Amino acid sequence: MDLLLDVIGWIGAALLLTGYYLVSSSRMNGDAVPYQLVNLAGSVGLMVNSAYYAAWPSAGLNLVWAAIGVVALVKLARLAAARTPSRTQEQ
Repeated sequence: MDLLLDVIGWIGAALLLTGYYLVSSSRMNGDAVPYQLVNLAGSVGLMVNSAYYAAWPSAGLNLVWAAIGVVALVKLARLAAARTPSRTQEQ
């Protein structure tokens, strides 16, 4: 079990670093869904690993990080829905 949770933690760290690198090098938009998904997945991976090892400050940080990602994804979904005309408006 330790090995599995270590792998989950390392994948989470790699995802967060990859997202940061891609935004910092202008290869990904920080306001876009892919970036938010990478951040959400990475923070969840690190949160699970941190909680397993009782590293509560890190687990708490990643819980907040994941919550920010969820809020951003909901906001992006609402914006996309507002831009898409409904079928009743098209008629």
